[in-house]
Amino acid sequence: MTVRAKLSTMMFLQFFIWGAWYTTIGNYMAAHGMAGLTHWPYTVNPVAAIVAPFFLGLVADRYFATERVLGTLHLLGGAVMIAVPRFTGAPAVFILLLLLYNLCYMPTLGLANSLSFHHIQAQEKQFPLIRVFGTIGWIVAGLFIGFVLSRFTGDQLPDNTSLPLYTTAAASLLLGMYSFSLPHTPPPAAGQRVSVRSIVGLDALRELGSGAFYVFIISSFLVCIPLAAYYTFAPQFARVGVYDLHTNNLVTRILPNPSSLMTLGQMSETGFMLLMPLMFARLGVKRMLMVGMAAWVVRYALFALAAPAAVFWLIAAAILLHGICYDFFFVTGQIYVDKRSTPAIRGQAQGFLVLVTYGLGMFIGAQVTGNVYNRLLGGATSLTLDRWPGFWVLPAGFAALVLLFFAVLFRPRVTAEVQ
Repeated sequence: MTVRAKLSTMMFLQFFIWGAWYTTIGNYMAAHGMAGLTHWPYTVNPVAAIVAPFFLGLVADRYFATERVLGTLHLLGGAVMIAVPRFTGAPAVFILLLLLYNLCYMPTLGLANSLSFHHIQAQEKQFPLIRVFGTIGWIVAGLFIGFVLSRFTGDQLPDNTSLPLYTTAAASLLLGMYSFSLPHTPPPAAGQRVSVRSIVGLDALRELGSGAFYVFIISSFLVCIPLAAYYTFAPQFARVGVYDLHTNNLVTRILPNPSSLMTLGQMSETGFMLLMPLMFARLGVKRMLMVGMAAWVVRYALFALAAPAAVFWLIAAAILLHGICYDFFFVTGQIYVDKRSTPAIRGQAQGFLVLVTYGLGMFIGAQVTGNVYNRLLGGATSLTLDRWPGFWVLPAGFAALVLLFFAVLFRPRVTAEVQ
């Protein structure tokens, strides 16, 4: 198997794992008496992302080969996820176990990226073609839940059962074993002095720093606050707007549950990922990032417009925008950071980006959107369609302000920052 094939397989499993539980956990908790706590998995996930740079900077960058750390973490995560469904009746333990699982998983995002970048030369051309298999993995996870697991759940949505969680555990164990066969990637900062600044990524930030880079980091942090609303509540909105009201029609026969419907976003992501090398050449980093931010604004506006009458095509269009939302912002950002990094700080730099986005931004976003959602409930177990527009308009407005901030202040001074 070629290096590229090995890296692509790694990405497939990496995001299959995430997709198997991340889009189903809210519906699972709501079905088991934890509707008011559904934002907590999307809070402990960012907490783990905040911790991840410490682990990456202290362990992965200095003492152990990247592929060995990646494999060990996935094996530990799989073992923890096996225990999660067994504590469904104890919400505090359930959430703590999800935190422990995410402490194993979130560092692997930066590890997978840095391992891939270590073995390729032309990041903007080669990385999207490897990373696209992660998107395919997420799609396959959603379709597996919708079309395979549904055969074992009777009249229940698979999301409401523990099967997606056990699927996550099995895939984690598989990737853990597979990781030890990945290309050897020695610790890039072996022998360097350990400091809190280097572990957090502040040394990397100092080396990368420029006015434009600081604007990019601030914008990345801010846009992840409204972004949390999508990951936390879009599957629940889809369930209310599509499946609770439109049973046994063409849509629900083709896409039999919220997990399969949400894969429309990853399907569009696959197409745009393949177009990214061409888009980079034509648009450059700044325009790519701006288009990604603008797509988040449009997506939430479409959700708000769709909600009162459950207009399916508007909901589907908003989900399909995920390709632009994710690829043009997150993948572009990862490539931008790597192009400005040296091999010695590559892991630190990617870990710092995870800290800012999936960590701090998503943590604040999950708490803010969770509290907004609970205030709008009004004693109900879930938001009714007439209340959803009041929810979606808030992240739309916030994302629009971040877009304006970035468009005005992001002014790269050197060619390398925009190519």
